[in-house]
Parts: sequence; C-alpha cells; structure tokens
Amino acid sequence: MTHFSVVIVDDHTLLSQAIQGMVDTFEKFTVLYTCKNGQELVEKFSNSQKHIPDVVLMDINMPIMNGIETTAWISKVHPNVNVMALSVEDDDITVLKMLKAGAIGYLLKDTEKAILEKALIEIAETGFYHSKNVTNLLMKSVSGNIEKELTFKERELAFMKLSCTELTYKEIAHKMCLSPKTIDGYRNDLFVKLNVKNRVGLVMYAIKNKIYTL
Repeated sequence: MTHFSVVIVDDHTLLSQAIQGMVDTFEKFTVLYTCKNGQELVEKFSNSQKHIPDVVLMDINMPIMNGIETTAWISKVHPNVNVMALSVEDDDITVLKMLKAGAIGYLLKDTEKAILEKALIEIAETGFYHSKNVTNLLMKSVSGNIEKELTFKERELAFMKLSCTELTYKEIAHKMCLSPKTIDGYRNDLFVKLNVKNRVGLVMYAIKNKIYTL
C-alpha cells in the first residue's frame, strides 16, 4: 500500500499537535514533523530531501512568514509538493489568495475527520481537492459540456475576470462603473448559470476555461 507523508504548518502548538494526532490515525498517512511558521518550513526543506513531504497542511495567519507567502515559495521551488490550506479564514479574498499562490485544496479547521482524510487521499492520488460542486463543474468543463451550453455577455466576462482578482465586490462595482446592486445581480446570475455556490467556484471556472489566466 502506498504511504504518503504530511507536514503541518501552524503557529498554534496545541492545535498542530491535535491535527498531527488525527492524521497519524489515517491508514495512508504519516506526519513527518510540524512547523510554527513558513520560515521554519523553508529551513527544513533546505536542510534535507528527507524533510520534503507529499502534502503540506498550511495555516494562513502566522508570524514571520505566513501561509500565502509559504505556499507561493513551495509552488515555485518544490512544485511537486501539494499544499492544502487548513484555516479558520473563510472569506473569499483569503481563499483566492491561497489558490493563486498555488494551494490545490482549502478546508476549514472545523472540518470533520472523515472529510480531512478524504481530502488528503484525493490530493495525494490526484493532485487536487475541491468541494463536490466545484469538482463536478471541472469535470463538465473538461468534457466540453459547459462550453457548448453557456454563452456570456461582455459584462459578465469582465465581471468574472475582476472576480479573480483581490478586489471586493464593491470595488469591482466601482471599477465597472456600476452599482453594487447590479454587480450582485451579475454574481447571483453567474452562480446559477455555473452551478456554483461561491466566488471560489466562479474563479475555478474562469481559470479552467481560460477566461482568466494567472
């Protein structure tokens, strides 16, 4: 049976230990070590190849070097290492920043044990993990079903592109010279059209279909 190694990066020691204890109960996974911030992880990676895992569970708000900065470094220097965000942060902008930095999964810290294990398995075996809705969307887009069925107005495409940036919806409205209410209408219509529930799903569609390029 294939076994996968995991590193946990989190500045809360007790929580980090709790996550380690949980992951170590998973049949296919073993925690190599934990780090308190990104700088500590960079030093570990630089010291030995033995310190480089298959998957990194990454917190976001940390001192010295945060999760977004660390994820970007891993994506550039060690692209074969899969990073999954494990955070209390659930706002759209933070999720977008992590995805753009190179994270291939995003879970909240109150996630159930079984979901965490499932996510780790999918990441280790396929290289990505997304919610059911986003995964279904990606599968449809790969098969070409969505592209054949959907057409977008120029304003909708402009809105999607701006949604892939770090601008808030209010800032997008200002940039497009539209009212926030009109922007809310574009957002809600696209959520329905694409069968997604949040901004992350919208961004994943835009990136997958080359409406927006990183």
